[in-house]
Amino acid sequence: MDRKTMSECDCEGSPDSLQELCLDYISHNLYSLCTQIPSEDKSGFVKLSFKDCDIYFHRELSEELLQRLSKQYALNDAVLSLFANPKSTRLKRAFIKNAVLSYKGLKALSCHRIIDLDASWVRGVTVNDIIGALGEWTTGHLQSLNVSGTTFVNSSKFCIVISLSMLKALRHLNVSYTEFNNNLGLELVIDSLCHLESLDISHTPIVNATPLIQCRDRLKYLSMFQVRVSDDNLMPVITQLDNLLHLDISREVLVHPFTGNQQSGKFNLSRLMEMEDVLPNITYLDISGRDGLMERSLQTFLRNHPGLKFLGLLLTKSVVPETLAMTDLCAAECLTNPNHNEFREDLKITGETNEKQILEALRRYSSRANYMHKTLCTLFDMTQSLEKARVDMVQHILPGMASHRQHLGVQMAASACLYNLSKQQLADNVHVSVLKDMVQLTMDAMETFPNHQQLQKNALLTLCSDRILQDVSFDRFRAARLVMDCLCTFEDASMSRMAVAICSILAAKISTEQTALLGSKPYMKKLLGIVKRKAEEREADVTLKFTLSALWNLTDESPTTCNIFLSEGGLELLMHILEIFPNETALETKVLGLINNIAEVKELRHTLLRNDFIHHVKHLLEGDQIEVSYFAAGIVAHITCSVGPDGWTLSADLRQQLLQSLNDAIRSWENPKGEMVAYRSFSPFFPLLAPDGIPEVQLWAVWAIHHVCTKNGLRYSPMLIKEGGVTVLERLLACKTVCGQVRTIGDNILQVLQQHLPTTIL
Repeated sequence: MDRKTMSECDCEGSPDSLQELCLDYISHNLYSLCTQIPSEDKSGFVKLSFKDCDIYFHRELSEELLQRLSKQYALNDAVLSLFANPKSTRLKRAFIKNAVLSYKGLKALSCHRIIDLDASWVRGVTVNDIIGALGEWTTGHLQSLNVSGTTFVNSSKFCIVISLSMLKALRHLNVSYTEFNNNLGLELVIDSLCHLESLDISHTPIVNATPLIQCRDRLKYLSMFQVRVSDDNLMPVITQLDNLLHLDISREVLVHPFTGNQQSGKFNLSRLMEMEDVLPNITYLDISGRDGLMERSLQTFLRNHPGLKFLGLLLTKSVVPETLAMTDLCAAECLTNPNHNEFREDLKITGETNEKQILEALRRYSSRANYMHKTLCTLFDMTQSLEKARVDMVQHILPGMASHRQHLGVQMAASACLYNLSKQQLADNVHVSVLKDMVQLTMDAMETFPNHQQLQKNALLTLCSDRILQDVSFDRFRAARLVMDCLCTFEDASMSRMAVAICSILAAKISTEQTALLGSKPYMKKLLGIVKRKAEEREADVTLKFTLSALWNLTDESPTTCNIFLSEGGLELLMHILEIFPNETALETKVLGLINNIAEVKELRHTLLRNDFIHHVKHLLEGDQIEVSYFAAGIVAHITCSVGPDGWTLSADLRQQLLQSLNDAIRSWENPKGEMVAYRSFSPFFPLLAPDGIPEVQLWAVWAIHHVCTKNGLRYSPMLIKEGGVTVLERLLACKTVCGQVRTIGDNILQVLQQHLPTTIL
């Protein structure tokens, strides 16, 4: 049986809405709610259809479900086919980001009248395929299209962008991180899309911005992050785009993951900023990653643009005229000192000078890996001595961490920040839904970088939290497996201590089938190796205690794991632990609890029928420590009714001595104040409660059941009823030969169950 601490910590913050919970359930159980329909043409294409043909999702629900599936990376041809029937779903805005699709799968969108389509980073098809799959109404009315990161190149390696010219109503176009270029793409879009007012050409091969002048009367939003247009070409274009409200000419800054060295592009910003009439309507300007701007030029620009609401200055360097030295422009007095006569409270700034700038940078730049890395490194320094929980900081970190799963620098810095923000008691004030997302991304990082020691250590530091391990719902088996892999990979004392501590808790919260997998031979060897090393060092520290707890929980109701434990010499090792650490109650309890799991397996009990072990257990049974005596009693209860493979059993005298000691021990126990043990089920007790069984064994079984049902009735009473415990007890008590104390305790259990019966039914 396993033993663990039960936490009753309340969740902070508001719970998720019923609609959110329902959509979450549907998105995670889609295939069980749907029928799979194979293609009639034997193409292998499978469609999904809701089993309930009357299901209808109105537009908002349809769009939310589609977006959830996309964010969970669950979208494929089959899943998207659910949206092919306008009688069950309705879409006006479609979000299919990160999906892997075919042209046939995309045709599911053709039945909808879509005005906003996010098809960014879609794989398996080209932008031309996506546009071609849309219905006629959508082609003529689509207003917003995001194909960032989705290829224009077909199987012949030919870039096709002509399809964009068909979208005559398009107002917003995002072709960032694509092959979109000058040769055909930019000029064609400018000439064909007469309503276009928002264009994102970031990270494209464009080198000539001149075509943008043709739409200067209508272009309001222009993003050109990391577009390598020359100074001489870009300056005259910007000065003519008088209607721009939003301009992003920021540059990539290459930050080495460990040294922090930076490289950025150069641009004569000072000359641009000092022009009196440039960008008269601008409200958003991002010049992050640029060099060469003098503070006085920035002040001039700010005075000339009182309507500016956002200024991107992350990694923007200012020139000090006297020395020509470079400083961080975001640290300028006019931007950071509220007492400065030109300070503007309403101006949002990205930078690295203060918390406000850093959080703004995290919010704005979640898609930019190097920006995220630099900002997170700064945030790490800022969060090392937090005294209060900062949920807002956690929520600002997660999107960037999710966007850059393969970027070691981002994952390292993010995981370090998350530990700072959740360590000790800070996690107690973070809502479980936020912690769940945090744990999910932490596990993703562990899986992506299994051999990076510091990243794995950061992850263990974050996961090793009572709040997270006890209260947060996540894939505990996956977490336990990742932690065990980490334990087996690295020889680091602090990492081993955290790993076994985490596993000792998680192993009690997963299914017996999963514990069997975690108790496989390689993992068992590692855990027993730790125990052996601690025994050799005569060190009864927390690592040994956590390792024994992990072994205890892994062997709980898992015959397979128990068998592996025995085959790897586990019993001899535990007997050695009992010998070298006498009177160590905590160790003795864990060792006996683990051996009790073996004693519960009928086919393995004969391995315990050895005189040296039995006499030691008898000694512990007769001791004055109730927890130790309790688990020793459990072992005795099982082995006194066991028979070896060859019919060998305990001698009559030894068996009688054990039963007498068992009887005396139980009658001497006082009711403990707290719950001593936690059980997965009551099934190991039922064979001990046979009407014709041994009275002393029956007494231990009913005492143990009564103990947990009175200490934690809300958990154990429903469990006992569900597993048929009432029938087992009634059959036992119907026997006239049952001893008086067994009958008394059995009647008390039934009375306790009666008290909890209404709760159980509800």
